[in-house]
Amino acid sequence: MRVLVAESVAREGIDLLAAHHEVDERIGCTREELGAILPDYDALIVRSQVQVDAELISAGARLIVIGRAGVGVDNVDLDAATRAGITVVNAPTGNTIAAAEHTLALLYGVARRTAAADASLRRGEWKRGEFTGLELRGRTLGIVGLGKIGQAIAVRARAMEMVVLGSDPYLTEEQAANHGVELVDMATLLERSDVVTVHVPLTRATRGIIGKKEIARLSGELTHAKRRLNVRAKK
Repeated sequence: MRVLVAESVAREGIDLLAAHHEVDERIGCTREELGAILPDYDALIVRSQVQVDAELISAGARLIVIGRAGVGVDNVDLDAATRAGITVVNAPTGNTIAAAEHTLALLYGVARRTAAADASLRRGEWKRGEFTGLELRGRTLGIVGLGKIGQAIAVRARAMEMVVLGSDPYLTEEQAANHGVELVDMATLLERSDVVTVHVPLTRATRGIIGKKEIARLSGELTHAKRRLNVRAKK
C-alpha cells in the first residue's frame, strides 16, 4: 500500500509502516496540495491539524483507511468516510499516560502556586509566605469521566494519598472501586471535591458541563484557600 503521512508522527511509527508499505511523508502541505496528491494513496495518516472533511475524502479515490495518530477522530468526517467505504482508526491509548501526568503536574502547580512564585522570584522578590501553597495529601480529587485517562489519574492520585471521587454514567461502582475511586453523582462530586478534573469527549451532552454554577458548588478547602490567596494577591 502507498501511505501518505500528512503530519509529524514518531519515527518508530514511520519505521513500522515502512517495513511493510511504501510511505511518503509530506508534512506542511497546503490543503490544495494535499487534495492534489491524495488520489495516488491508499492510506492517509494525520494528527489534529489536517481537517479530513468530505471534500478531502472525495479526493482520495483510492483511500482504504484513514489513521488518526491520537485519541479522538473529531477532525475526520466519519459519515463521509463511511459513505466512501473508508475505515477510520485512531490510537486511543497513545497519550493516556502523558495526559494523566500532565494533569497532575498542573494540579501540583496550582496547589503550590509554582508559576506565581517563579514570576515573583524573577522580579527580584522574596515573598515566601505568600507562596507556601497547600499539601495535596488528604485532599479530595473529583474526576469527571473515568475512561483510560481518568483511571490513570485516579491510580496516581491514590498514590499521592488523595481521596478520589468519580462521576461516570457508564461505569459501575465495582469498576470504579477497582481503581480506588468512590463513584458518586455529579452534584456530590462538586460539593465534596477540592479540585475537579474533566476527561470526557466533547459532545452535546458534555459541552458546558462545568460552568459558573458548578464552580460555585465547589466547597473544598483547596478551592477556598486558593480564593483567599487570589484575594490577598490582588490587594
